[in-house]
Amino acid sequence: MAPRIWLIAGPTASGKSALALRLAEATGGEIVNADSMQLYADLRLLTARPSAEEEARAPHHLFGTVDAADGWSVGRWLKAAHDVLAGIEARGRPAVVVGGTGLYFHALTQGLAEVPEIAADVRRAVAAEHEALGADAFRERLARVDPAAAARIPVADRQRLTRAWEVWAATGRSLSDWQGDNALALPSGSWSAVALDPPREALYARCDARLEAMLSAGVLDEVAALAARDLDPALPLMKAVGFREFAAHLRGETELPDALAAAQQETRRYAKRQATWMRGQMADWPRIGGIAPDEQWRQFIAQSPGLTP
Repeated sequence: MAPRIWLIAGPTASGKSALALRLAEATGGEIVNADSMQLYADLRLLTARPSAEEEARAPHHLFGTVDAADGWSVGRWLKAAHDVLAGIEARGRPAVVVGGTGLYFHALTQGLAEVPEIAADVRRAVAAEHEALGADAFRERLARVDPAAAARIPVADRQRLTRAWEVWAATGRSLSDWQGDNALALPSGSWSAVALDPPREALYARCDARLEAMLSAGVLDEVAALAARDLDPALPLMKAVGFREFAAHLRGETELPDALAAAQQETRRYAKRQATWMRGQMADWPRIGGIAPDEQWRQFIAQSPGLTP
């Protein structure tokens, strides 16, 4: 099979890491991280990073390579990912990009345009125009200046539609033109993608069970180690789901069962946000609706021409 790039997105606990590893083993591929928390060396357990044993089964890139004190942006990840993908291509191997950070996938497939800052008065004016015109008429107007954006953005996606018009209004140039300048977007046709969308109740049950397993595996020790560094709370990893709740317990502010319940609730909310984002922003990606590993693999095979079990 010719080298190619596979993209696997999904909410936390949906099984995407296991699917990616199975695909890498089946194709001789290398796995590239697209999860903003799994970048960091701290909190392997809490961020559900692949274990050392799993990483030994296939080459893994951009997992646990960044110190918590060094906050990475989407742009920084995008440049690093392109360097990694270039190396994988040079070795003649497939790449499997996997994660739950939707903005990473959006940047990888659509580019990360360096659009100038849009003034607040322009944003307010465009919001008022959208309200006055209505969604359909607003989108039709956008199509006259940026047909590509109007075609790819759903009419219900008010935020992205108004953003596209804001760019035109402020710069006299379409958002699609700005994005076209970005050489870091993967070329069309060079990648294929799936998004995991398991049943919500099954996903939530898996989230809850995984937090319990993390406790048994020693997650409090790694939370304590990171908290002891007294890092800026605005850093990305300090916002990892579950960190705040378990750190509060370690400070004696909550009992462990309460901390666990709160962390489970936040994890379920996070999974819901991820799933909602992917349904809106990855509406054209094929879906895998199961949650059992073998069922996900069968669905993946069925949606992947040229790939055999």
